[in-house]
Amino acid sequence: MRIVVDAFGSDNCPVPDVAGAVEAAREWGDEIVLVGPEKRIRQELAKYETAGLPISVVHAPDVLTMEHHARDVRRMTESSVRVGMQLVKEGAADAFVSAGNTIAVLSSAIFDLRRIRGIRRPALAVFYPIAVGPVLLLDVGATADPRPEYVVQFAQMGAVYVEKVMGITNPRVGLLANGEEDEKGTLILRDIHRLLAEEEGLNFVGNVEPKEISRGAADLVVTDGFTGNIMLKTTETVASFIPRFLKEKLGEGPLAKAALVLLLPALVVALPGLLLLAPNLRRIAKRLDYAEYGGALLFGVNGIVIVGHGRSNAKAIKNAIRQAREAVAGEVLETIKAGLAK
Repeated sequence: MRIVVDAFGSDNCPVPDVAGAVEAAREWGDEIVLVGPEKRIRQELAKYETAGLPISVVHAPDVLTMEHHARDVRRMTESSVRVGMQLVKEGAADAFVSAGNTIAVLSSAIFDLRRIRGIRRPALAVFYPIAVGPVLLLDVGATADPRPEYVVQFAQMGAVYVEKVMGITNPRVGLLANGEEDEKGTLILRDIHRLLAEEEGLNFVGNVEPKEISRGAADLVVTDGFTGNIMLKTTETVASFIPRFLKEKLGEGPLAKAALVLLLPALVVALPGLLLLAPNLRRIAKRLDYAEYGGALLFGVNGIVIVGHGRSNAKAIKNAIRQAREAVAGEVLETIKAGLAK
């Protein structure tokens, strides 16, 4: 497959964008097309041994930064985002990956790829990182203030994806709320709840609180893009805070330092057991690392688009490319279209 990567998307572009693309090309062998100012991209590529790797460069002189707005996207047709989207639209590429301005990527996806017939607004979906099992959360930032009927469409798209791609029959759909009772939440939330409950074909299990999401109360959780984005970023912040906090506080103060000295002999004795636990500890660290997820899959447009964090490092870019190739291989777009038509 052929995957386009916006080489000027991340906050530190093009360094992690190019590095992640090179790593992906080495591991999977799919063709990676780097889009952006060609001279800068080739300067960065020169740092790596790329002989024989399926990497190409498409020149795009302009870059959409975090300062640009949706209105700028339409006129900046030679930006890396617009040029990359056009490659997908024309069938010259299978997917587009960017860690750039989310609004710019979303606007370009709507302008260039267009929405799936019947879908009113797009939604960004991620797997919630601290749930016991796979839980798809959407929207996490595409449509901040949707009408209730738009959230029902999010649920329809998400349910098709979870059932057909993840293999979960009749997936449970939950609505993110501040309480399990039907009357909890804002007036709009209550309207969404009513529409979801009335929707035939959806296995709606009602309101779910964040703690219930972590316990696997639903396979798919829907919300508006503002709430979902705040929830995801808060979760990622807490996950990164805990290791730093423990590292800082465990050795704080003279008593703690003395206790660590006294514990050293016990740690030496326990070392074989700790080594046996090392694989589990690595799995926990991997689960909490945002870079392992790469980015969010954009539902509702006629193409595979992955939107990554602006702070993405090379590993995050590589995993965003992995997400893109898995979505293409799993025929996600075709599956959602067929499911919605049914």
